[in-house]
Amino acid sequence: MEDGTPLRERLVDVGVEIVAAEGIAALGLREIARRAGVSHGAPRRYFPTHRSLLSAIAGRGFDALKDRLDTCLRQDGDPRAQVCLLADVYVGFAVEHRPMFELMFRHDLLDGGDEADGRSRLREKTLPLFASLVALVARHQRTGAARRPSPGPEPAPDVVAAALWANLHGVAQLWSWGSLSLTLDAPSPGDPHAHESLAPLIARTVDAHLGPANP
Repeated sequence: MEDGTPLRERLVDVGVEIVAAEGIAALGLREIARRAGVSHGAPRRYFPTHRSLLSAIAGRGFDALKDRLDTCLRQDGDPRAQVCLLADVYVGFAVEHRPMFELMFRHDLLDGGDEADGRSRLREKTLPLFASLVALVARHQRTGAARRPSPGPEPAPDVVAAALWANLHGVAQLWSWGSLSLTLDAPSPGDPHAHESLAPLIARTVDAHLGPANP
């Protein structure tokens, strides 16, 4: 298979196609090489380990998520409204790209502990996304608009952002496992109306961490 695309990128392209169509379990190194039209040893020239190739594939997911966020977020926008948009985009991406979303956060598969396996590149993609959420939370707190559900000192923006992210990720993950369809009037994985059906949960999650918009 020679289409002019550099082999490194072609291997990642094939991996992205496989995970979208067949899920993480199908991402074997030999299978990726076979579908890319090269020998099973060829990927080692660019990816010394299976994990480094999976990290590059997951990196494409983070790129796609970042592109969505860049399209809708504005630095001068109301911070609470921007957090709501970010939350909606995050869960929406999880709903639309369930296998890729799962791979992106399977650090047991992606992290090998050294830079050669792609970990540093993946960190370069993931940490700025979290930093943007921290910045929005900090701006929200500075406006004085934050309404804490309980008295006490203002929690640090990164703590609020981490708790909010964990909550949103939990919504997305429990939906993908079918757990929410068992406990709530929520759609099953694969339902085309899942995103809109999850909107009340997303809104309640934001309220829980930033306080209600109109208490």
